[in-house]
Amino acid sequence: MILGNLSEVSEFRLLGFSEISHLHPLLFVVLLSLYILTLMANTVIALIMNGDNTLHSPMYFFLTQLSCLDICYLSVIIPNILENLMVGTIGISKARCAMQMFFFLFFGVAECFLLAAMSLDRYVAICCPLHYTIVMNSRVCKSLVAGTYICGTAVGLVHTIITFSLPFCGFAIDHFFCEIQPLLDLLCGNTFPSEIQVIVVAVFAILCPFLLIIYSYSRIISTILLMSSAESQQKAFSTCSSHLLVVILFYGTASSMYLRPKYTYSASVDKFLSLSYSVVTPLLNPTIYSLRNEEVKRALRKSISPKLFTLSLTGSFRTNCPDHSWINTSCDV
Repeated sequence: MILGNLSEVSEFRLLGFSEISHLHPLLFVVLLSLYILTLMANTVIALIMNGDNTLHSPMYFFLTQLSCLDICYLSVIIPNILENLMVGTIGISKARCAMQMFFFLFFGVAECFLLAAMSLDRYVAICCPLHYTIVMNSRVCKSLVAGTYICGTAVGLVHTIITFSLPFCGFAIDHFFCEIQPLLDLLCGNTFPSEIQVIVVAVFAILCPFLLIIYSYSRIISTILLMSSAESQQKAFSTCSSHLLVVILFYGTASSMYLRPKYTYSASVDKFLSLSYSVVTPLLNPTIYSLRNEEVKRALRKSISPKLFTLSLTGSFRTNCPDHSWINTSCDV
């Protein structure tokens, strides 16, 4: 680390994966492929849910917001990583570093609270089904989404303003983007107050919504177990299992990064954790929801091939076309 009074220096250096420079070409191909695949998958999911009238319900409204958040969340850091893998250590201005931290926290915290809002939606749907359409109306859903963005903005601003108002005694960031933990290593003097700030804000941004999710699912599970029909129980569990799996993936990796003291920080481990919740999870979200949800799969088949979808429902096509002997086709004249 290069030391000195750097409070007036306007640029940091991102070391990225300098310790495994021989793997840079492979990592570049893998991450670029994952990035493109994630963008495509989340975009397709968002377009399908907006375009299919059968998916205009609160659950799918939240899923659309989740896909949009994942696209933005991933786009904050992946371009930096790819640039780092191409040219090695890269420079980033102090202002750009602050903006990157803000938007990363903004989208990440918003996703934390959005997952909590989705658990509330499942709680009302299963525990209070007769009041579902009244409780989870359009105004409530939009208010919940707006609240997630407000929380994301507040946390992002607090962390960014406090961190970048302090003097830095180093500018070599041992990470691939401007994240809080590696930046704490560069602060001058006693960093304990900053560490406490990170943990306190993380409790609000990660632990509070997670506790709400745990409470919602404890009520959901107790309600499901009281159902007399095994078929009803299975259907109820299937509507919640996808969301619960996403919650475990996202909160498990994020909490292991932020809900711990600085002395346990390890650059190599934290780079892996950062990749897990910032790259892998956004890719898995649309995969989990599309593969485990029959309505989404039906809408996807319908959007890709409306005629094949019609055939699967009616057993025949109705289209202006010549007769084909290899399938059962009914053509309009």
